[in-house]
Amino acid sequence: MVLGRLNHAVAGKLVSSVDILRDSYTGTLTRCLESLETLDRDSPEEAKTTDALKQILNAAYQVEITVRSSSSFIKNLLEKMKQLVQSMPWKAPPVICREWKEKVAEEMLGNLSESRLARSISSQIKERLNKSHEQFSSALRQLEMRHSGRLDKIEEHRLKLRKVHAPRLAKMALESTSLRDVTLFGMPHMGREIGRGQYGVVYSCDSWGSHSPCAIKSVVPPDDKHWNDLALEFFYTKNIPEHPRIVMLRGSVIDYMYGGGTSPAVLLIMDRLQKDLYTAIKQGLDWVGRLQVSIDVVEGLRYLHSQGLVHRDVKLKNVLLDRDNRGRITDLGFCKPEAMMSGSIVGTPIHMAPELFTGHYDNSVDVYAFGILFWYVCAGHVRLPSAFEQCANKDQLWQSVKKGLRPEQPVNCSEDCWTLMKGCWEGDPSRRPFFGDVEVSLKNIVEKYKRKMANSKGSGSDRKSRGHSPRHKSSSQYRSKQIPASR
Repeated sequence: MVLGRLNHAVAGKLVSSVDILRDSYTGTLTRCLESLETLDRDSPEEAKTTDALKQILNAAYQVEITVRSSSSFIKNLLEKMKQLVQSMPWKAPPVICREWKEKVAEEMLGNLSESRLARSISSQIKERLNKSHEQFSSALRQLEMRHSGRLDKIEEHRLKLRKVHAPRLAKMALESTSLRDVTLFGMPHMGREIGRGQYGVVYSCDSWGSHSPCAIKSVVPPDDKHWNDLALEFFYTKNIPEHPRIVMLRGSVIDYMYGGGTSPAVLLIMDRLQKDLYTAIKQGLDWVGRLQVSIDVVEGLRYLHSQGLVHRDVKLKNVLLDRDNRGRITDLGFCKPEAMMSGSIVGTPIHMAPELFTGHYDNSVDVYAFGILFWYVCAGHVRLPSAFEQCANKDQLWQSVKKGLRPEQPVNCSEDCWTLMKGCWEGDPSRRPFFGDVEVSLKNIVEKYKRKMANSKGSGSDRKSRGHSPRHKSSSQYRSKQIPASR
């Protein structure tokens, strides 16, 4: 009776522990193993890994407490029985009375040592777990051997998709779309040069098709790699849905007669805007205007990320402004789907996050680059940060950035702005804010600044109405002055 009750109690405790283990830790593992076994239907029938895992979990159900758990207990019982058997007829046999039974039972219960029972239970669990774990490890090794070849093939296909199939498809799309566009709208007329980049020249165009005014990006790809990059830029820019914060691509034309037909030029036709953010800051764009462009940039990057794309080259010259000084992101030359990024090192040196140099990164590199861009917005000029001017070349700059070098706090920069940009360029990508949080912070900064300006104007009006000297600036004069970030 005692042993039966102990068995029941111990088993209940062990089973409840195993159930917690099953619910909390092994559910995902079991589902993954079942999925791998389902994919491996063609293999010969062998020990299933999931069955072996179940045996590990079931080990707790098989623990038994027997009389072997207490040697003194059985020894005492046998000794009493021996006394009964060896009793001689001429001797009075021991009396099996209530007192004797109670005494024997008390000795038996006293000999049920907690430590011996615990050792017995632990020994049984250990023995069964070891046996079950050996079976699980063997089944897992067999499963790994069958799937390791598949993993190599998957990586090979993934690399081929990224390096061969995707660029080839993008190039076919570029060629076919260009043929259609030149048939429908003809060759665009290139006007004056309005910009020049690393891989091409940008010209103005009064109109092309139904679009006016336009800008034409002329690129002569020198090799297959540049052809692939250009084709992918065209594909991503052309195929994402239209968004007010992205400069949309309106068409393309391939000029096969360029350079005497030896090296065709690709003409990408897009909307023409007024200027880039670099020029706008140089020309003295006011603080509220710069903040609004920052919000526009964040909205555009959030949209790209929602489409699975990473820009990878966020900088002042890749933000264009329209007539109302609203910002749009352009130049998706380095833009890639996050799933297809090869780990290549691309971008503009001062805007590049430290993890870019490791080849392992995600869309948080755009958050880092925005943090550097926001530094220029707050500084109100386009000169390099003093911390970066100390570096003699880009290699020294990269090494310093990897060690934690960042721009200094701009003069008159508010603590809100400084905290935001420091968060964006955190060395640990996981600690950088999401663009949704960045947008909220920027809007709060704008609202706080506008409230301060309204209070300042209100107090100025009160002073004037009370007869203060006209030497104070009028509200229109105050508005025309560029206000630093801290105000």
